[in-house]
Amino acid sequence: MRFDHVLLIGFGGPTRPEEVKPFLEEVTRGLRIPEARLKEVAHHYERTGGSSPYNAHAFQLMEKLKPSLTAAGVTLPVFIGMRNWHPFLKETMQEIRQRGLKKGIGVICAPHRSPASFEKYLNNVEEAKQNAGAQEIRYDYLKPWHDHPLFIQAQAGHVRAVLDLLGPPERRAAHLLFSAHSIPLEMAQACRYEQEFKESSALVAQELAHPAWSIAYQSRSGNPRQPWLEPDVPAALRQLKAEGKRHVVLVPIGFLFDHTEVLYDLDSEARLEAERIGLKYSRASTVMDHPQFVSMFTRLIQEQMSS
Repeated sequence: MRFDHVLLIGFGGPTRPEEVKPFLEEVTRGLRIPEARLKEVAHHYERTGGSSPYNAHAFQLMEKLKPSLTAAGVTLPVFIGMRNWHPFLKETMQEIRQRGLKKGIGVICAPHRSPASFEKYLNNVEEAKQNAGAQEIRYDYLKPWHDHPLFIQAQAGHVRAVLDLLGPPERRAAHLLFSAHSIPLEMAQACRYEQEFKESSALVAQELAHPAWSIAYQSRSGNPRQPWLEPDVPAALRQLKAEGKRHVVLVPIGFLFDHTEVLYDLDSEARLEAERIGLKYSRASTVMDHPQFVSMFTRLIQEQMSS
């Protein structure tokens, strides 16, 4: 059976202040999350404008991908569905079913694979198919792309733009700190998430010929007694300051869009910590709709169609 559509699969985010609470309830459905923690996270959204730009960035990526695919001779319709907010996957799946489509290419909007960032998305697609009465629809998913040259070039391009604003001595002395979402240590030991994150980071540093770099994690949640991947970003900043670093460029390579976790954890919390300890701090953009990143998805979809 030939492919007849492309489905982008994202996390989703609230688009207005009144959507924050129901969004967080959706994200934590079935989990025992203290009310105080939910209020704390809701405050993050208040501090970054009262909503999340996730959906807007995801739709911008889709709108850039459509003409890129057409120019490459791929005329498949492109849909987008979210795990945790409108348009929910089940809503998108209903539309796909109504159009009589049967086989799609699934594009999960997460660069590094773990049970939380890949397998859970697969399960959500299957649940959406069940809810929409669309069990007959089949999906093939893109192969891993955390080390794809075009992804690396896109992220390196954003880092280079930050480094180019620095004078030659400060550019050479700047330390690149790559970040990704932390996950429980037990989960990390059963998948390649940590290795993929390190590989992506090393390749970007290599692309830039920039030897001074390290990694850190952000946005951890859950039981504080459960071990998660470390160090977290603020701790890494303090360590770099102790080592004599003067300027850190934060690179959120584990995220595709500048959404709330990036805006709050890095542009607010981490920046304030850097200022507190007297460390110069800059942040590179996520890849979002960078032309090289769009070209990567176009190329991978072409390869999937011909495989």
